[in-house]
Amino acid sequence: MKLLEERIINDGRILDGNIVKVDSFLNHQLDIKFLDKLAEEMAVYFKDKKINKILTIEASGIALATVASKHFDDAMVVFCKKQKTLNIGNDVYESKVESYTTKKNYTITVSKRFLSPEDNLLIIDDFLAEGNALKGLIDVSKQAGATISGVSIAIEKGFQDGGKIIRDMGYDLLSLAIIDSIEDGKITFR
Repeated sequence: MKLLEERIINDGRILDGNIVKVDSFLNHQLDIKFLDKLAEEMAVYFKDKKINKILTIEASGIALATVASKHFDDAMVVFCKKQKTLNIGNDVYESKVESYTTKKNYTITVSKRFLSPEDNLLIIDDFLAEGNALKGLIDVSKQAGATISGVSIAIEKGFQDGGKIIRDMGYDLLSLAIIDSIEDGKITFR
């Protein structure tokens, strides 16, 4: 998606370790009109999938998933928590996930009340690097018996293995921008 690529070039920053910082519009400060354009692109791509629920992970996936909901007939948005809280209870689906950005391990949880075999899911997240968060979301979806009709990411780091892993698992993955390389602070898109 050219619009997203241009925004990354204009407003993004590259940090040590090839971390792409897009916190001015995607995952800290939120440009809702821009997120709506990303969500619209997802809706066009997945228009025939009969999505009835969107699954994401806290925290950065929530904004894009919420905006996308409007384009999928106000589908419910469910997010996996990275920390089990007392009020979620014990009747949960869980999966182990390592965060690429923080290098921390999490046990993500989602209440069994919110995922079921009747669900036709679109999984959404902001970034895809090694695929760990998506593998965790796929795992809890499978535990629930839900159908995964698609996966969509705002920004995929194509020079890392996550996208290949998810596609090789057989999932229909839409990445709105795929970064092929980062060299000397310059981003090249696929």
